[in-house]
Amino acid sequence: MIEVVVCGAGGRMGREVLRAVAAQPDMRPVAAVDPSLEGDSVPDGLGGEIPVATDLTDAIRDGGPDVVVDFTRPDTVAANVRTALEAGVDCVVGTTGLTEEELEQLAAHSTDDATLFVAPNFAIGAVLMMRFAAEAARYLPDAEIVELHHDRKLDAPSGTAMRTAALIARARDTVPPAPGRGTELEPGARGASVDGVPVHSVRLPGLVAHQTVLFGGAGQTLTLRHDAIDRTSFMPGVVLAVRKVGDLGGGLVFGLEHLLDD
Repeated sequence: MIEVVVCGAGGRMGREVLRAVAAQPDMRPVAAVDPSLEGDSVPDGLGGEIPVATDLTDAIRDGGPDVVVDFTRPDTVAANVRTALEAGVDCVVGTTGLTEEELEQLAAHSTDDATLFVAPNFAIGAVLMMRFAAEAARYLPDAEIVELHHDRKLDAPSGTAMRTAALIARARDTVPPAPGRGTELEPGARGASVDGVPVHSVRLPGLVAHQTVLFGGAGQTLTLRHDAIDRTSFMPGVVLAVRKVGDLGGGLVFGLEHLLDD
């Protein structure tokens, strides 16, 4: 039985994670952590309620988890990860906003070969979109990304867009110019430049998580799009990561594709 602590348990993703973990025959949520819900409880996914702890250290001490799952905020995830890794507990992190250098520094706090597993997106379709984008960039290097998320998402560009841009940059031989950037009537109209790829971020109520990657060539365009229309789309990837993180051998592992190819 894999015993799991969920950080950010009061949020929409945290509640989905609790339900997904509880539904697995080989997993069990042992604690829910969310400082904003002191004295409250959340559904445990089994028809009951689980008290919400405000301190991860206490939750690890009392629950003895195998894995800590974090879907919190960019300003709190680092402290949660450090606490878990120093206690020798594997981490599965879906919170974005940290650089790869910051993640490497956090992974250095690992004891007992605990693993920091991070994925910018846990939806299988999004992972495939990124893989297809890297393949397309070999032949159509002119590319732009439009990512759309709900209005409560704190970081921009999204982690998925950042990862997609990095994969495109790695795959293509040249960095094409981005026409119009030098003559923007308003700064940022042509988007942010991420590894040489223009990225445009949209934040609106009613959205969940969506991304379009557009490629242009002589007389043609190619469009790749992924839409997460419900947060349940992320749960198979989260469950897969919780199940496999204990076998990864420590350190930082970035990207769900490493588990899909396992």
